[in-house]
Amino acid sequence: MTKRISLPTHVLNLPAYTPIEPFEVLSARIGKTPAQIIKLDANENPYGMSPRAHQALTELQYAHIYPDPENRSLREKISNFTGVPTRNILAGAGADELIDLIMRVCLEPGEVILNCPPTFGMYQFDGDLNAARVVNIPRQPDFRLDLPVLRQAILTHHPKLLFLTSPNNPDGSLIDAQVISELMEYPILLVLDEAYIEFADPENLGSEKSLAKLAAQSENLIVLRTFSKLAGLAGLRVGYGIFPDWLMPILWKAKQPYNVNVAASAAATAALEDQEYLRKTVTKIVAERQRLYEALSDIPDLSAFPSNANFILCRLTNSNAQWIKQRLASEHGIFIRYFNKPGLEDCVRVSVGTPPQNDQFLQSFDQLLAEK
Repeated sequence: MTKRISLPTHVLNLPAYTPIEPFEVLSARIGKTPAQIIKLDANENPYGMSPRAHQALTELQYAHIYPDPENRSLREKISNFTGVPTRNILAGAGADELIDLIMRVCLEPGEVILNCPPTFGMYQFDGDLNAARVVNIPRQPDFRLDLPVLRQAILTHHPKLLFLTSPNNPDGSLIDAQVISELMEYPILLVLDEAYIEFADPENLGSEKSLAKLAAQSENLIVLRTFSKLAGLAGLRVGYGIFPDWLMPILWKAKQPYNVNVAASAAATAALEDQEYLRKTVTKIVAERQRLYEALSDIPDLSAFPSNANFILCRLTNSNAQWIKQRLASEHGIFIRYFNKPGLEDCVRVSVGTPPQNDQFLQSFDQLLAEK
């Protein structure tokens, strides 16, 4: 009998990443139609893609032809949008693909990356997948970076990579640019994930807060951004990175040749041609974020954290957060994110929806808290 091949130990021991499930799965689980549920659990843009992006998809002509492996049209639009030279831009199937690609080209097995939880879980997941040694430097209770411990960890562990998110997921805090500049003085490659930066600077769609231009001019800074939140294209999986000149030839060799499909590329390109729509939706989300934050801040026994993103993190002190999350879903058709990990005990995160969605969430949330 033929024996199975052996798999690497680090793959066999890999903890699975828990993704957020789609409308049709969630609705079927609770016996409702997709139109009857309110999905506030994945930081998606509730207004969806722009009319131009939708038109680009309906008029798509060459889906039977492989996409441009260099994504030239899309990268040119991104260059115009960010003010960064096209030569420093690499598009990906979401920023997630680029996180994995960075690790694959930079790391030998066992080399160290630094991670600062609570934060986006893909850094830990991809580090484990790539046989890296992930050293976690927990954030302070208010989610600020613990800079003294982080500095010491750099000196002690000699990491190749440091991953930071700004605004951070799940709390929405922004890292000061001076802190990034200081950390760049160390011999590391710093990867700054700006998935939510547009919501920190709605008038300029992130341009005044983003460090994209600095990344293009530096030797050790990478900036990642995405179309999932800004442009409502989460389902099409398209993002991009701004990389130093020296790293680009390696990335071009290592990336999958047709990593961004023609539909995603067409929609993202069209979205950047409709910045009036993008600015309008981001402005609406930011206004609703403020209204939602003020309403949540008035609830006793609940701490809402100020956010620069399109979500709000809340800690419940006298209620069972998991029970609240489950009851919101099963009885009200409202899905939010529940956390129960170090630094996030009894926390829920709610994405900012449309005004009617937020009204329904607040009403149902108040009702359940009153029951507890």
